[in-house]
Order: sequence, then structure tokens, then C-alpha cells
Amino acid sequence: MGRRGGLTAGYDTHGMRSRPIFAGALVLAMLAGCGDAPEKTDAELGLNAQQASGRRVYQAYCAACHKAYSSSGLKGPGLKRLFGKPFLPSGLPANDRFVRQSVVGGRGMMPPLGDSLTEQQLSDLLAYLHTL
Repeated sequence: MGRRGGLTAGYDTHGMRSRPIFAGALVLAMLAGCGDAPEKTDAELGLNAQQASGRRVYQAYCAACHKAYSSSGLKGPGLKRLFGKPFLPSGLPANDRFVRQSVVGGRGMMPPLGDSLTEQQLSDLLAYLHTL
């Protein structure tokens, strides 16, 4: 009963969980613990309209290199509490002026986004970064 091809569904012949099910569960556990909150809605995060717009800008331009809700980074530093710290990873003060300057002009491996973002998108992005 419940056997297919010599295996009971979900178990190998020794009564242990089969590897494909274990591997899938492991991948899900790793993804769930990545420290980011992409599954949460803007409302669940308490974002206003400008911050929600900034979150979309972040997803389009920043998420590939920076984790929003984690201090650990990907290619660039994590952005959790970006404005809650006295200094940016570059050593510059953590304020709108220097974050804006870094986004527009780039810094180190970070490409400049000044030609890609409108002034409104940049303002929205900064509003979102203040929520992290």
C-alpha cells in the first residue's frame, strides 16, 4: 500500500525520509531565513504611498546586491537600519545627502544610477530606505 517503484511515498526502503523531500525542505528553510521580507505586503510593512513606490524602485535597482531587512550583504552591504547608524559602510555620515550621492554617482563596485532614476524615484527610494 502506497508503494511506487519499490518506495513508499516519501520514504526510502529503510524507512527514512527520501532525499528529494529533504532537499526541498532544506531549500525552503534556507530561503525563509535569508533575512529579507519580500513576501510581506506594503501594508504589512506599514509603508505609505511614497515608501511603497520607493520599495518598487529598490526591488528594480538595488535588491540584486543589497538585502533590505538584513545587516548581511550580497554583493553590497545589507541595508537594515541604514539611517539608524552614524556612518555608512563607506565611512560617510548616514544621511540623505550621502546616501543620495552614493546612489546617483555610485561608489566602489556600485554602479551610478543617476541617469536611470528620476528625481521622484530617488526621493521615493530614500523614503523607503528610512523604513529599514
